Amino acid sequence: MGGPRLARVIPLDAAWLSRTVAVALDEDLGPAPGRDVTTQATVDAAATGEAHLVAREAGVVAGLPVVAEVLRQVADRLGLPPAAVDQRVADGSAVAPGDVLAVLTGPVQALLVAERTALNLASRASGVATHTRRWADALAGSGAQVLDTRKTTPGLRELEKYAVRCGGGTNKRMGLYDVAMVKDNHVVAAGGVAAAVRAVRARFPDVTIQVEADTPEQALEAVAVGARFLLLDNMPTPVLAATVAAVRAGEPETGRVELEATGNLTLDRAAEVAATGVDYLSVGALTHSSPILDLALDLVSGLAEGPGGPR
Repeated sequence: MGGPRLARVIPLDAAWLSRTVAVALDEDLGPAPGRDVTTQATVDAAATGEAHLVAREAGVVAGLPVVAEVLRQVADRLGLPPAAVDQRVADGSAVAPGDVLAVLTGPVQALLVAERTALNLASRASGVATHTRRWADALAGSGAQVLDTRKTTPGLRELEKYAVRCGGGTNKRMGLYDVAMVKDNHVVAAGGVAAAVRAVRARFPDVTIQVEADTPEQALEAVAVGARFLLLDNMPTPVLAATVAAVRAGEPETGRVELEATGNLTLDRAAEVAATGVDYLSVGALTHSSPILDLALDLVSGLAEGPGGPR
């Protein structure tokens, strides 16, 4: 698996992270401040210790800043001193089984209460980053990039798109608000590709317009009405190659048309599709089908004391 590709990684939004961790802790602890009936019964609030965040399998890590935020909020809810996080690897790094990703020190109660929420988020992000890196490696040297989609876990889009960046992929659009994407249903509703593009340009002149095309004819029609980004959807490789060639031959002097292959793409076809000359391969599976990367939190020191003494 390739090395870090960190140049395009924009950090997680701090406000989103704070809100998301708060909701996740509500799920686990109940409404704030909440409680962990097992940990708070068996571990003395004064006990301190050290825990290691460890990779259980090879992959690419992402989402490690989540760990510190989870610990911060847990300590605040339980009225405990803050725990310290010594992050040992950067997001986007390739790791091997047994690698220590971070060392956590502080109240044992906080470490144990934070464990599952921190792992759920970091493991999910690392799984997306690992899957994305496979695509980025498959496309290396081709000139094409792998894009994500809006097929994300509700509430976790910020994290999953961040993980795509950590894995060497590129974000397409964040939502329905920042880019206009004219797809088949919009074409039907508007009465044609040209009508749909004109309608978007008239209503929202400041946004980028992307147009989905199922056939070479639709692609050329979109270019003719001013589209500069096309989604070439579910085209067999020979048709895709012919469409790319036709669009390139008719490109206007006003600028290059960006071309994206989308629909039913697989890793074993990645190089073949990239060879058609497209700029991007759009892969919804990066976020909707990536398995987690197995991470664990191991308590390595700390005396867990309850009301009855050491346990």
